[in-house]
Amino acid sequence: MKKRILFVDDEDLILQGLQRMLRPMRDEWEMEFLDGGAKALGRMAVAHFDVVVSDMRMPGMNGAELLNRVMKQYPKTVRLILSGHADKDLILKCVGSTHQFLSKPCEPESIRSTILRASANENSLQNDTIKRLVGQMDRLPSIPSLYVELVEALQDPEASLETIGAIVEQDIGMTAQILKLVNSAFFGLRRQISSPVEAANYLGLDTLRSLVLSINAFSQFDAVKIDGFSLAQLWTHSMETGAVAKAIAQMEDADRKFADEAFVAGLLHDTGKLVLAANFSEQYAQVVSLMQSDALDASKAEQRVFGATHASVGGYLLGLWGLPVPVVEAIALHHEPARAPEKIFSPLTAVHAADALVHQSAAPAGAAPDLGLDTDYLAALGLASHTAVWREGLQNLNTVTPQAA
Repeated sequence: MKKRILFVDDEDLILQGLQRMLRPMRDEWEMEFLDGGAKALGRMAVAHFDVVVSDMRMPGMNGAELLNRVMKQYPKTVRLILSGHADKDLILKCVGSTHQFLSKPCEPESIRSTILRASANENSLQNDTIKRLVGQMDRLPSIPSLYVELVEALQDPEASLETIGAIVEQDIGMTAQILKLVNSAFFGLRRQISSPVEAANYLGLDTLRSLVLSINAFSQFDAVKIDGFSLAQLWTHSMETGAVAKAIAQMEDADRKFADEAFVAGLLHDTGKLVLAANFSEQYAQVVSLMQSDALDASKAEQRVFGATHASVGGYLLGLWGLPVPVVEAIALHHEPARAPEKIFSPLTAVHAADALVHQSAAPAGAAPDLGLDTDYLAALGLASHTAVWREGLQNLNTVTPQAA
């Protein structure tokens, strides 16, 4: 079935240009082009669309306002901004409601690539088994009120780093956890950070928001008690994976946005384990038992017991929170990177490699050096020879193990 894509812009010439430019995509997409947010919402009220691509600056209802409305009314619709304006205040307004921001001029292949990846995430995470599992859960990770406040503040053009810091400071426990983490060697800072304002400035707002999500998720499930399942070890592994994924991105000369997305995805990649263990303790005890008795990795054991893995469950839940497309892709596919619709170096690549390398570093002496790595996938990207450099980078990453949140 063809994907239905709605393009929204207030300039007829832009819409005509998009229509001409994307004509080769007619075999894959059904496309409609409308001049304004109000018309777009009116059309969406009577017709389903898989993806909405909106300009930012439009009279009456700008792109941020439109996608906020779409997020609330049609949460499963993929939401993209395509704009020639890189206004920081406007971009911040899109935080939480926009899956991806594309800058004009944008090549057709870039638009196609983004829509392909976003749609593939939605398709792969909508299977009945995952929906059934989530439907049976009575303990789901909730979006913390602090996170909601941060998103709302970022949508205010008057918001400053001081404003963001003041919001975080309201939660004493969260402040303590964030300062403990940012001052650990995970972040490699050479001076002491003493306030959330400094943390926001140093980490970047995306990373700060994701730390809030991750710390909150772990704290919600701190009562999970399963023999052989350690919350503290899972937290440490998540932090190390995030740090190594970011280091791999930097070793490959990726830009800061890419590196930050790799860190965020690494930090959150095992959230599905938390959720499954908290909601299905007896079944997850079976998973742990299978891992020990049959020497299975977590994903294979989870597939036997649940018919789904922690990666797919985590990707599904975090996708509902509107995290960026590359982050959700990396979480959902970190054990199966070859399933990605595009064979390119991405945050998924960094997280897949980081997860495997961190597990290897904790493995007994003599374990296979490429245990867990999809070497065929890396070879297809021309990265097979890079693993030695990444492994050396991991060894040089002098981490300090924080306590579980």
